[in-house]
Amino acid sequence: MRIYSVLAVGAIALHAQPTPALQQLNSYLNNIGIAQADQRAAKVAQIKTRPEAEQRQIEVRNKILSLIGGLPEKYGPVRFKSYGLASGEGFHIEKIAYESLPNFFVTANVFVPEGTGPFPAIVETPGHGAGKQSEFNWAANLARAGIMVLTVDPIGQGERMQHWDPEIANSKIERLGEHEHASLSSLLIGDHVSRYFIMDGIRGVDYLTQRKDVDAKHIGAFGCSGGGTITAYLAALEPRISVAATACFITSLRELFPTQGPQDAEQTLPLFSASGLDFGDWVELVAPRPYAIVSTTADMFPYAGAKQTYEEARRFYALLGAEDKLQWITGPGGHGNLGPIANQILGFLVKNLKGDLPVPEYKQFRPPDPDDLTVTPSGQISISLHGKTAEDFTREHSQKTIHTPERIASQAALKAFQDRIRTDIRAVSAAEAQPGPTPAVIISKQEPKDGYSQDTVTIASEPGIELAAIRAIPSSQGPHAAVILADEISIDRIASTPDFARLAKSGHIVVALQVRGAPVDAQNGQSQQFALGPYMGVNLRAIILGKTLVGMRADDMIRCINWLGSRRDIDRASLTLYAKSGLGMAALHAAALDDRITNVIVENSLVSYKTALDAPLHRNLSEITIPGVLKHYDVPDLLEAIAPRKVVLLNPTSAVGQAERADEVRHDLAVALDTDKALGYTNRIQVLKRGFRDPLPIE
Repeated sequence: MRIYSVLAVGAIALHAQPTPALQQLNSYLNNIGIAQADQRAAKVAQIKTRPEAEQRQIEVRNKILSLIGGLPEKYGPVRFKSYGLASGEGFHIEKIAYESLPNFFVTANVFVPEGTGPFPAIVETPGHGAGKQSEFNWAANLARAGIMVLTVDPIGQGERMQHWDPEIANSKIERLGEHEHASLSSLLIGDHVSRYFIMDGIRGVDYLTQRKDVDAKHIGAFGCSGGGTITAYLAALEPRISVAATACFITSLRELFPTQGPQDAEQTLPLFSASGLDFGDWVELVAPRPYAIVSTTADMFPYAGAKQTYEEARRFYALLGAEDKLQWITGPGGHGNLGPIANQILGFLVKNLKGDLPVPEYKQFRPPDPDDLTVTPSGQISISLHGKTAEDFTREHSQKTIHTPERIASQAALKAFQDRIRTDIRAVSAAEAQPGPTPAVIISKQEPKDGYSQDTVTIASEPGIELAAIRAIPSSQGPHAAVILADEISIDRIASTPDFARLAKSGHIVVALQVRGAPVDAQNGQSQQFALGPYMGVNLRAIILGKTLVGMRADDMIRCINWLGSRRDIDRASLTLYAKSGLGMAALHAAALDDRITNVIVENSLVSYKTALDAPLHRNLSEITIPGVLKHYDVPDLLEAIAPRKVVLLNPTSAVGQAERADEVRHDLAVALDTDKALGYTNRIQVLKRGFRDPLPIE
């Protein structure tokens, strides 16, 4: 069985050295995030009384539950299966699998102290990438101190791989990406993957309270890194947690944004910062219960941010008469370096779970063979118990929550629909640009070509975002049809394609546009993960602020049209927008919002968000994910929003990026095609195959 290091974190997989394009976008997003954090801090500083503090706790709790899509429903007593025992020094270990949700099993080790109990207990969660075996030393020390410990495998870790492939003895989702893969599916329906992590903890508490040898009034939570994340969430949302110690997670968004930024999917709630929340709220929701923020001075979760949060939370605790219940335990070193402060952490937990009793010195225990702590016979729930995955529950929940596209049968109904859907698109994707003023443009290079001239320009899309573009202007007299070509390769490469020169020579004004965040490729910073693609990190940074990559790129396209449309030699009845791969979804959004786009062509673009939700695997979804999109619309709705203008879909793809068959495409887009038939729009939506050397279908 594969064992992961406790210090493994998703950020290692997600954050390769960013490209200049991503650096610009991250800087733009950081400025938004810092402003939001400052606004929140000023608001919290105005809380002066206990009733005001308690009212904020109510509001924050409700807001967080809303952001994650609520918690799944609980189903009676916790069912569990026992898989034997292992021995330890002053304790024994029970190997169990308990149900967090029906047929959704959590593999766990229960460290039971010697004696008869009832014992205080702790739910202990390992860091990202690590399994429960990594917690052996901490669990052994706590058990030796007379505290029962439930150590669990989080989703996508240890024995709970969601996409386990027995042929390669590993997950199909490489490099610790299972959390992120599951999160993208849940985001599509307005849920968040953290709801399942939290439910694992809540049902863990339920399991402990069912045991006669547990003191149900004294149950704590402890974890480091990714485990610190789940500890913070569980303590904030589960009032039966009587004490919590959160290690190497708590910081402040103001300090985190300019450094590594949001890291793992479960740590990044959409709209969290935009809703006026910060790390301090996880701590302040626990007040007045005892809480330890555990920090190391050189952590990737900035130490300065932990200090800011501690000072704010200490004032909040004081309003509830519990300033002495909040402790900041600090030590030297990097992420997860708890050794130098282990005795302080152990002392804090023992004191608040057992009272002022002698605390044993923290010691290094020799862990057993990892196989002795493995619960299931195969080492994986998916094989031994055939359990469900988080994505299975997302799909089930979607049946109650997602929007169903509807056939439109009249022009009046179409207009009403388009008015509504454009409002929804702006609200959900956070697209802001409107047809309007010409953006500032700098022309840095002009050169003659055969039959046209070529300019290299920089377009100021908005403060902090500058877009590179190359424009070709035909030598012939206008008015000229216009074409915008958007791709994730560099503008130089776009401008060197046969299509660019052919269109310019045939009398089109052509713009090769580089939207924000591009280009990104394997040579300059792309993540090598099969499923997540290069945009997972920036996607997390955006959604926490209430932004989306699709919405921002649609804005870039509309502002490019604002510049292009200012020319007097443009034929405003012929403006084609072409976009490839993930940019195709942004182009469909831009066309739905901007009637000046008379034709839109997308190539190798996802045919429907619903197909990604339903598929067992998806690829590069981070580039086009919009939180809650399927509660409001899907690609068929976008196609109806563009009507009666023409849409060409070249080689539309499945969730894993493979070209779909024609019958599959017709099924996925059936509603839009039926609407066109009812309204008499013959052949408005074209689905075409394009070979490697075939020209774009633009005359």
